[in-house]
Amino acid sequence: MAPVVAVRGNVDTAAWAVEQLPAINVAEAGDSSIYVLHDLHDLDLDPAAAGFKAVVSGHSHKASRAERDGVLYINPGSAGPRRFSLPITVARLDLTRSPWKLDFVDLSPAPPEGR
Repeated sequence: MAPVVAVRGNVDTAAWAVEQLPAINVAEAGDSSIYVLHDLHDLDLDPAAAGFKAVVSGHSHKASRAERDGVLYINPGSAGPRRFSLPITVARLDLTRSPWKLDFVDLSPAPPEGR
């Protein structure tokens, strides 16, 4: 499998999480860098000026995509237990295409038959 790049979320307050998970991280994808943080409101730099092609965050648990100043902003949603009434999702980013192709994958269980 590919390397995993993870960051600490707002409820990751246990000592192991604080010691082992950074608040921000950078994923290298070929010649592109992707900035990773939990809450987009904590973004403390200009990603375009810093050379990042994408920013991945997830605090809201709501899958979304936006582009600003040539930077792709991605929230993959949440693959964990259902939060609020949002679907359970992940994002798949295809870096072999130009422009990059982003798909959201809904992992929500299908409703029981007969409903």
